Amino acid sequence: MQPGQPRHGIDEAAFAELVRKKWTISLILTAIMLVVYYGFILVLAFEKQIFAQKIGETMTLGIPVGLGVILLACLLTGIYVRWANSTYDSSVNSIIENMRK
Repeated sequence: MQPGQPRHGIDEAAFAELVRKKWTISLILTAIMLVVYYGFILVLAFEKQIFAQKIGETMTLGIPVGLGVILLACLLTGIYVRWANSTYDSSVNSIIENMRK
């Protein structure tokens, strides 16, 4: 094999698998966030009385539920970042190293 020529087979299969994993993780986390967020919005739009229930003297149920939606977004972002830093980045580096050999 000539230097500078791409290696086919192993590199392509590893790259395709990595792309598939990235899309799977991304779509699962996105679906979770969309279901939770739009569920919150739909309840807010059509069943306001649910979130209007008082859970203390001045607080309604909507406040902690809304905060939960925001915290879930942060948690899902953290999950993705952790996966990307631990699995994805090392896989990319491995594929790049294999291509340089």
